[in-house]
Amino acid sequence: MACLISRSGRELQRYDNQGRRQVVGCIPYRFKNCSDGSIGDELEVLVITSQKGQEMMFPKGGWELDESVEEAASRECLEEAGVLGHVEDELGKWNFLSKRHGTFYEGYMFPLLVTEQLDLWPEKHVRQRIWMTVEEARYVCRHWWMKEALDILVERLTSLQQPKEENDVLSCPLS
Repeated sequence: MACLISRSGRELQRYDNQGRRQVVGCIPYRFKNCSDGSIGDELEVLVITSQKGQEMMFPKGGWELDESVEEAASRECLEEAGVLGHVEDELGKWNFLSKRHGTFYEGYMFPLLVTEQLDLWPEKHVRQRIWMTVEEARYVCRHWWMKEALDILVERLTSLQQPKEENDVLSCPLS
């Protein structure tokens, strides 16, 4: 059973040696299901609304002293997007200015291959989640550093795919 309460407060918050708050984000992804029930090769990513509901982004939040960076990434996906899965190798680290707080942050991004989508999650009543194509996500995501992480994920997944046979050009078989 997943915890249905989000962590709050900054008592355990991590900061780097220059005083920048350290945050961790995740790009939840899956491969779209085909009409025959099989898994295709079309990539979908999960974006969420900000708490005020006016902007779209990937789940992210503070990295705390009592957890690994991967645990923080997984926790943020659970709390903000209501998904569980496998945290994969880091996509990168970015320094960015928080428009809201006017301070620099250090942000880490990870891919999360989604294995389960929950009906109830801690921030269900303050956020919406939407599965979309990479192109749609790149368009709606508000953070430049998250868009860069998305590009790295796409490049990584593309390089891992085996070369297609000449006659295997459809992403899903015809019914």
